[in-house]
Amino acid sequence: MCIFCKIINGEIPSKKVYEDDDVLAILDISQATKGHTLVMPKKHYANLFEIDNNVYLKVMAKAKELALKITEKENALGCNILNNCNEAAGQSVMHFHVHILPRYKDDDLKLEFIDHSKIYDLDNILKEIK
Repeated sequence: MCIFCKIINGEIPSKKVYEDDDVLAILDISQATKGHTLVMPKKHYANLFEIDNNVYLKVMAKAKELALKITEKENALGCNILNNCNEAAGQSVMHFHVHILPRYKDDDLKLEFIDHSKIYDLDNILKEIK
């Protein structure tokens, strides 16, 4: 059983931000930024590729609602909504979850995108995807 399933089942304590029949939101113990929250379905799905669409929509609707509330209550300047899908993308717990990362001036959290536009042919990528 994964660690999030144990949290959902009450076997491991957590700081619950929100809970209903389908969704649980908890404070992340790492607190990458103040108010860092994880939103997850109570039913186990390993990742974005596996989650039922209706459950995904419930999780994302709650993530949006909580992101607005957390950003306001913590006086954040914005937030990142992040999902890592599979280990190669940084997923460390194989239970679908969304990170709400409130952002503050000088918070030192780095989410950087490197411009590789010179080495990739966008027309070819588009053709492959379609």
